[in-house]
Amino acid sequence: MERISSSVIRQQLKLYFIMGSGNCSQTPAEVLRAAIAGGITMFQFREKGPAALTGAACMELARSLQQICRSHGIPFIVNDDIGLAVTLDADGIHVGQEDVPARTLREQLGPRKIIGVSAHTLEEAGQAIADGADYLGVGPVYPTSSKDDARAVQGTNTISVLRRSGLSIPLVGIGGITAANCRPVMAAGADGISVISAIAGAADVQAAAEAFVQAIG
Repeated sequence: MERISSSVIRQQLKLYFIMGSGNCSQTPAEVLRAAIAGGITMFQFREKGPAALTGAACMELARSLQQICRSHGIPFIVNDDIGLAVTLDADGIHVGQEDVPARTLREQLGPRKIIGVSAHTLEEAGQAIADGADYLGVGPVYPTSSKDDARAVQGTNTISVLRRSGLSIPLVGIGGITAANCRPVMAAGADGISVISAIAGAADVQAAAEAFVQAIG
């Protein structure tokens, strides 16, 4: 069984929505449905923060959001939690540099699951690719308040460096990206953008997602 092609993943990454219960101004299900109606192409369940759900409550929320994604053909990715990803038979997982290596995840999940890795340098990118990553999350591009552990702002420089180095792996920019500032991220070589608060916290979630779709082009 072969891995999902890079061309498919590039399309799926175009508008990558990341959310957990703590990011929402409405119920997570309402937010996700509106975001899908607005045009998101991939979803990552990221239940983090001091008020994050745990145990059965987290599992119940994840399962309900996964069902919404499945009914609309949207890939459902789990942030960090390999146990949750396996239990739900999620479409994939995204991990940071301090999490389980992509090589180990690939051994556990098999070839058909999507594995994303956060990378901040050319060295980290090379290691992630060698370990079997399908795409790289690069950032934070702009200042962000959505992640307490966010690294120093990089602008679009790291995306440009990775592309100039000849790496062809799909890249998605993350961190403080809005519909007004997303075009330079794509111009630098990203295949898509990741968004948390600019969609999850919007008064009109569907309209916010639609604005990104229009800006990305």
